[in-house]
Amino acid sequence: MENTVTQDGIASVLSLDSSSAQPQIIVQVVDLKPVGNRYTFNANDGKMKIKAMLPATLSSEIVSGKIQNLGLIRLVDYTPNDIPGKSGEKYLLVTKCEAVASALDSEVKSEVKASTGITLKPKQEFVAKSASQIINEQRGNAAPAARMAMTRRVHPLVSLNPYQGSWTIKVRVTNKGVLRTYKNARGEGCVFNVELTDEEGTQIQATMFNAAAKKFYDTFQKGKVYYISRGQLKLANKQFKTVQNDYEMTLNEYSEVEEAGSEEMFIPETKFNFVPIDELGPYVNQKELVDVIGVVQSVSPTMSIRRKSDNEMIPKRDIVLADETKKTVVVSLWNDLATDLGQELLDMADKYPVIAIKSLKVGDFQGVSLSTISKSNVVVNPDLPEAAKLKSWYDSEGKEMSMSAIGNGMSPSANNGSRSMYSDRVCLSHFTTNPSLGEDKPVFFSTRAYISFIKPDQAMWYRGCKTCNKKVTEAMDSGYWCEGCQKKDEECSLRYIMAVKVSDSTGEAWFSAFNDEAEKMIGCTADELNKLKAEEGEGNEFQTKLKEATWSSHLFRVSVSQQEYNSEKRQRITVRGVAPVDFAAETRLLLQDISKNNKSSQ
Repeated sequence: MENTVTQDGIASVLSLDSSSAQPQIIVQVVDLKPVGNRYTFNANDGKMKIKAMLPATLSSEIVSGKIQNLGLIRLVDYTPNDIPGKSGEKYLLVTKCEAVASALDSEVKSEVKASTGITLKPKQEFVAKSASQIINEQRGNAAPAARMAMTRRVHPLVSLNPYQGSWTIKVRVTNKGVLRTYKNARGEGCVFNVELTDEEGTQIQATMFNAAAKKFYDTFQKGKVYYISRGQLKLANKQFKTVQNDYEMTLNEYSEVEEAGSEEMFIPETKFNFVPIDELGPYVNQKELVDVIGVVQSVSPTMSIRRKSDNEMIPKRDIVLADETKKTVVVSLWNDLATDLGQELLDMADKYPVIAIKSLKVGDFQGVSLSTISKSNVVVNPDLPEAAKLKSWYDSEGKEMSMSAIGNGMSPSANNGSRSMYSDRVCLSHFTTNPSLGEDKPVFFSTRAYISFIKPDQAMWYRGCKTCNKKVTEAMDSGYWCEGCQKKDEECSLRYIMAVKVSDSTGEAWFSAFNDEAEKMIGCTADELNKLKAEEGEGNEFQTKLKEATWSSHLFRVSVSQQEYNSEKRQRITVRGVAPVDFAAETRLLLQDISKNNKSSQ
């Protein structure tokens, strides 16, 4: 049966009296958008439109893609209501509907005909048939990707949002994950993801589960260009996203993926978001990757490093970069970048080339260090305004300047917002009386306080990968799967992630602490504390260990930021460094404060 919109359907609904039976009409969904936990849209029958609202119970139909903007639905149960304050205007409260067809090319605009309805076809059906006819008549047998290119307008990734109906993108696969299995409360399954880049350099991550994962895993090949349509978008989970995009894409078994012909291939433009070397501190040991541009000051010989995960020897080469902040940083190149690009840089080291590197991981070796990963992209002497400006500065004055490493004077335990434990010193009341601290970006302080309470029943640790420390999940057969390393291990380690209450003379506050800092506070590893917790008996060593950690004084280096929880912003204080109290240094600090107060009072 052909899909139709009911001609004059809305007019017939509005003309009914309360005793008349409700007709089931087919309308087009136009301007679908969320309002709180519901969705509103305009119901369109080609001649008239009327505002309509879907209840929260139908949200899953929209999220799953069954109901789409510009698609057709059958209204099964609904109630016409007056719009408050607007005399004569009504809206439909839809309580039950059925998806009839996916998104059409455009809004339905009917012509007056004697028939009772207008025959329409969903977008993909129209494209496949009419495009084939046109191409066969005009160009002969064209490739599938050419058909898609000729019949659909390609959308740039930057223009996509979750409320669009039909779209087609043309993208290159710049990174492809492995097909992995998982097991959770809902059962077993498989999943993989790809990173896609369009001609403008915009990136997005696409994820496929189960049937879609099996269907498209062999289809997607790194470096190839594809036309993709019929996917769904949603807000990206910041905890797991690997590219700079507010949205992420999900493809199901009904999504369309076609490889582009050789004449339609392209090299995506690489977009950089450079971070100055002297601003790398807050990124240390964070998930966010950074882009850096700098002048190559030195290049080391290639060395071989034994990888812990499999004992394989892999090549590594270190280079030192400098920029206009008069700071330097060590960048570790791995694998092919170490052997091929590294040798190229070594050969031209006396010319001090400028290089731009995308997607670097920031570590805490020597305070702050950078490391390439599998998807890092390095451009030597890029044609960028930033590169020309940097080269001009270095040749004219930078070459003769004395520069210092960004990590100098910074310890790994205080790498975020790194400063001395005796700088930016505040009391706990500074946090509790300033709830908007960290609203724009994280701010850093030092404080001296006592650990006053540690909740024994909190989730104090997580299962972490022994190689990269990221959270692991149980594999289907045995062992643990690490998404970061894309591999399975038979064992994992426990790593702290806990909350502690701290107190001083001005008040108290809750601090969040991670593994290295928590170990210094508790005095043992998470694995060791877990063993104590598993022991039974009245004299439980687990409780004793927690009590021993309380009412001990520490120096804390903390960051303060704002996090949203249930649509409410809350202050989050995270421990970035812990150190024992140095009473000689504390005395000097007090004497300095007394001296400052005396001078100000004179």
